[in-house]
Order: sequence, then structure tokens, then C-alpha cells
Amino acid sequence: MESRLRSVGVVLAGGVGQRVGLNTPKQLIKIAGRTILEHTLALFNGSPEIDEIVVLMTPGFRDAVQEIVVRGGFGKVSQIVDGGSTRTESTWRALRALGPQECNVLLHDAVRPLLEPRIITECVRALQTYSAVDVAIPSSDTVVVAAPGPRGEIIRDIPDRSRLRRGQTPQCFRLSVIREAYERAFADPDFDKQPATDDCGVVLRYLPDVPIYIVPGSEANMKVTHPVDVYIADKLFQLAASTAPVPNPRDYREALDGKTMVVFGGSYGIGADVVDLASSHGAQVHSFSRTQNGVRVEDFDSVAKALAQLGRIDYVVNTAGVLHMGRLAEVTDETIAETVGVNYLGPVNVARAAHPHLRESGGRLLLYTSSSYTRGRAHYSLYSSTKAAVVNLTQALADEWADDGIRVNCVNPERTGTPMRERAFGEEPAHTLLSPRAVAQTSLDVLISDLTGQVVDVRLDGA
Repeated sequence: MESRLRSVGVVLAGGVGQRVGLNTPKQLIKIAGRTILEHTLALFNGSPEIDEIVVLMTPGFRDAVQEIVVRGGFGKVSQIVDGGSTRTESTWRALRALGPQECNVLLHDAVRPLLEPRIITECVRALQTYSAVDVAIPSSDTVVVAAPGPRGEIIRDIPDRSRLRRGQTPQCFRLSVIREAYERAFADPDFDKQPATDDCGVVLRYLPDVPIYIVPGSEANMKVTHPVDVYIADKLFQLAASTAPVPNPRDYREALDGKTMVVFGGSYGIGADVVDLASSHGAQVHSFSRTQNGVRVEDFDSVAKALAQLGRIDYVVNTAGVLHMGRLAEVTDETIAETVGVNYLGPVNVARAAHPHLRESGGRLLLYTSSSYTRGRAHYSLYSSTKAAVVNLTQALADEWADDGIRVNCVNPERTGTPMRERAFGEEPAHTLLSPRAVAQTSLDVLISDLTGQVVDVRLDGA
């Protein structure tokens, strides 16, 4: 039986962000609370198909990458190598760094941080049959071939769009194959005059008999190249349907047994189920709410006093929230004060008061938003805007507190059958609503994971 080849993710991070208006590597730009490089490394480090990671970095920034690797716990990174002046040179340096032993090589642009884990899996599987694999998506636009005209460019040809694909990364190969292709390229005196645009192009030109299999890519697997791409990628991260890893049953006990968890808003609804589930896994859970023990999240002193009496705290969860509907021009001052106070000042106060405790324990903070945060809706103006603020707060704190070892995330449930919702909308068919228990279960999955800065969707269909 043939042993499984090791699979190496080569993260090509050798560029400088000139086209995004920077003199520093664009892969060190921060998006959604982390550098682009961190997002990309996290994908490969978390993939069960990847055994090792090699990073090709712009010369002069190896120390910065080493710091990112250590801080992020990216244990699969084995080498950080200075990149070359061109993509071709960087790839060749990576291939030389891998040594003589045959392996699978996945060459990926560091500035494609929205790669789906599914693509990595499918690429490694395809390499069991093929020795060259590309990732591509159909072209949604008509592509035209231009030629010089008397007063500018004119269309010379319009290829059949049904057969056109837009190439992405990773581009994946057996090491021996991509090495041979480059050795032949370097032996060709015309290669420098007409260099290939990518690694599959080198194989296609110099090893034409090697078939290159295509793995379907993703529209989200964009390359951050221009200034607008930074904003698009940031928004995609904000709106992405992140999912929490599904732990093994023993993981809950290992992560929670003997640990201290605090739940604000734990007297009913999602909070009550978080209390119950965490307790069942051995956590010592303290629940605080206005009705239960007079702790009001909109009052910082009230929150700080509740936490001060507990000693070490490992997890802090804030489920407290209020939902008032109506036209903004008609709501009372009291309604505005309560909505902003509970839904936004509440998370701010909980975060501020919890910080010293979580810094000491290297703990987790979990907040909650609503699906309405992505776009304000009539009659929901206060609720939607405060929930959008919580998302921004989550992402900012994940970045701000990374050096303190604190992980901060936000759960975004669809419509859930809570008492708060029933008061606002009345009785609704149960099959159209999430159960608070399901949201609480996902909450625990997020709390014991290594995620940070993420908005994790909980959907009725489980998707």
C-alpha cells in the first residue's frame, strides 16, 4: 500500500503593496482584525490535509512573519524564506527549500485570504490522480481580444465564454513535476522574454503532455491587489458565514471542566441554555441579569462588581439584549436610552470590565448580534444599528486584545424562539424559528475554539 505523500502549503507573500498605495507588503495589511497573511496561514494551518507550510516573504520582513507565526500558534510553518523579485523566482526558491523528497506542493497567493477550506481538500485529493492541478471559476463576463486600431483599441475576437475560466490559487503539483517544468524553463533562453504568468503556465509550456486538472474555485477567493479590494475583502469577512469547528464530545469536558464562565443575561432564552450546557460539561457558571440578581449591563459599576467577586474567569458571555420596534421619530427617550444602553453600552461595559480577568486567564469573550446588522430595516433602526456596532466592536477587540491572548467572537443567530422575540412579534410557528438550545450549543463550540474576530452564523437549516 502506497504511503500518503506529505502536502506542503507554500504561501507566496513576496509582493509589496504598491498598487494599494503602500510601501510595505500588502499581505501585512489588517482586514477583519488580522493581517491578510494571518488569515491565509490560519486556513492552511487548520487544514487536516496540510502537513507543512513554507512562507515566501518580502526580504526584510522575515522577523515580522516570525512574530505572526508565534503569536498565531501556526505550528505547521516550518520555514520562512526570502522571496524573489518576481513570482517565478519566489516559486523557484520555495521549490529548492523543499528538499529532494517527493511531496504535494500547493502554491497559494498570500493575498487570497478568503480561500475556502473545501478547495484545499479537493486539491489534495485531485493530486492522488493528477500531478498538476489548478483552481479556476467560470468567467461571468464576456472576454474580448483587443488589437490596436487607428484611434485606440478595437475588438479582434470574442472567445466562447462557456470555455473560459478565471484562474485562482492554489496551483498544485507533485514536487518532481513542477521542478522539472522550471528546470526546462530556465534552460530556455526565451523564457525571460516571454515569462509565464503563473506556475500552471510553466507546466503547460514545458511539460505539455502533463494534464492539468481543474478544481472549482470560488468567487470569494479574490486577490487583494487594488485599494478597493481591501474594502471588498473586509466586507466579505464581515458578512462571511463563518462556522465554528465541531468539537469531539471529549473536547467540551477538556475545555470547560473546572473552568469559570460568566453569563450576562443568563436568566432565560439563549443565556439560560448556555448556562445549562456549560454546567453539564463541568464548568462553574455564574449567571447575572437584571431580574435574577439586579446586575444591569448598561451600568459599568454593576458589571465590574459582579466580576470582581469571582476570582479567575475563563469565559465571559453576554446575551443580554432588548428589542423595541417602531418608527424612530415616534420612540420615547426612555426606549432609546434602554436600547442603546443594553444592546451597545452593555457589550462595551462587559468587555471593559472583563478585560483584566480574561487577560490573566487568556480567556474568551462572546457577544451576540442579529441578522439585521447587515442592513438597517424600517422599524428596526435602533436595534439593527446597535447590533451592527457589536460586530465592529467584536472585530476591533479581537485585534486590540490579540497580544493579551484574549479571543473575541460574535454569534449571529437567525430568528430564534426567545421570550424577547415573542414579546415583539407574538406567537410564531415553532418550525420557522431556531431553538435557543441550538444557538447555545454553537456558542459553546465557538467559546472552546481558536477562532477570534469572527461572526459565526447559526442558521435554521444548519448551513
